[in-house]
Amino acid sequence: MIFIRYEKWRTYVKQYPVTTLLLLANIIMFIVLAISGGSKDGETLLRFGAMWKEEPYVHETWRMFTSMFLHIGFDHLLFNMFALYVFAPPIEQALGSFKYAVLYLASGVLGSAVSVWLSEWGTLSAGASGAIYGLYGAYFFIALFQRWALDEASRKTLYIILGLGIIQSFLMSNVSWSAHLGGLAAGFVVYGLMRWVHRK
Repeated sequence: MIFIRYEKWRTYVKQYPVTTLLLLANIIMFIVLAISGGSKDGETLLRFGAMWKEEPYVHETWRMFTSMFLHIGFDHLLFNMFALYVFAPPIEQALGSFKYAVLYLASGVLGSAVSVWLSEWGTLSAGASGAIYGLYGAYFFIALFQRWALDEASRKTLYIILGLGIIQSFLMSNVSWSAHLGGLAAGFVVYGLMRWVHRK
C-alpha cells in the first residue's frame, strides 16, 4: 500500500523536497491571509491572488497560478494538505522532483483555467484542489496503463477516492467541480505525455 506514510518528518523532508515546499507554501499563505483580513474575506483573497470571474480580474491569468496557494477556511486547507501529504510522495519519488513539480503546477493551472471557463460570472475561487486532482489523474493513468506499478490495495484506494471525490464535487456547495475535473484530466494527460516522451 503506497499511500501509507511511515516516514519520520526529517526523512519525509529529505525524500520529498518539492512536496514539503508545497505544504509549507500553502500553510504560510494561509497564515498570511489570516493576519491580513481572514482567509474567508473576499477582498483579502482577491488581493493575494484568488480568481474572480469578473472584469477585469478574469483576464489576469497569473491568478490561475497564485490561487493554487490560497485556501478559503481552515477546513479547506486541512483537507487539501492532508491529501497532498499522503498521496504526493509516491509520484514525486517515481517522477523525480522536477517532473513532479511540472505535473503538479501544470495540473493546478489547467484546473484553474477550466474552472474560470466553466464557472458562473461572479465566482471567487482558490485552492490546491486542481493540482491535487492532477496527481489523482496521474495515478489513474498508472492504474489503467501501468498496472504493475500499483498494488491491488493502492488501486482500490485510488478508485474509492476518485469516486467519492467526484460525487462530492457535484453534491457539495462551494466546491469547484470544474477545477477538480479539469485538474484530473490535466494530470492524466500531462503524466501520459511525460511517459511518452520518456519512452521516445
